[in-house]
Amino acid sequence: MPKRDDEAIETAFPDETHDHRACVRSSLAAAERICEARGRRLTAQRRQVLRIIADSHRAIGAYDILERMASSGRRPAPITVYRALDFLMENALVHRLASLNAFVACRGGGHEHGAQFLICAECGNVGELASDRVDRAIDAAAASASFRVVQPIIEVTGVCGDCNDGAPAEQGR
Repeated sequence: MPKRDDEAIETAFPDETHDHRACVRSSLAAAERICEARGRRLTAQRRQVLRIIADSHRAIGAYDILERMASSGRRPAPITVYRALDFLMENALVHRLASLNAFVACRGGGHEHGAQFLICAECGNVGELASDRVDRAIDAAAASASFRVVQPIIEVTGVCGDCNDGAPAEQGR
């Protein structure tokens, strides 16, 4: 889960000690708790779509989700996947990355929040940041323009530390 803090920012990029099976189990268990608390049903199909999305730290498109579902049996109709995705987004369990037209599991699931995504152009991993400082800066800039922020999502493409051989990131474009 991304850390919300004025000073520290934690990314969801996995490190060498990352237990991804535990990560997926945690995402699914959190989704179960969130849905139960809201009186919403996490059906088998919604759970399967969430599991497929959470199975990687890369974004995945709807048709790739369909393909993975088809490999485990009968291919569902695209509308069923889109309905599951709508449910998962409505309940803040996944995010849609507009630049990729793809989805990632929310690392701080269950509530609407501002998020900043770091998308590695080399390996495709996506890191989710949660910075109150960035959220406040967006809100302040928007307010000065008489604009009300509805969805404070930022997508930044670059190269992650693994693909950059762990070298400190050079700032610049």
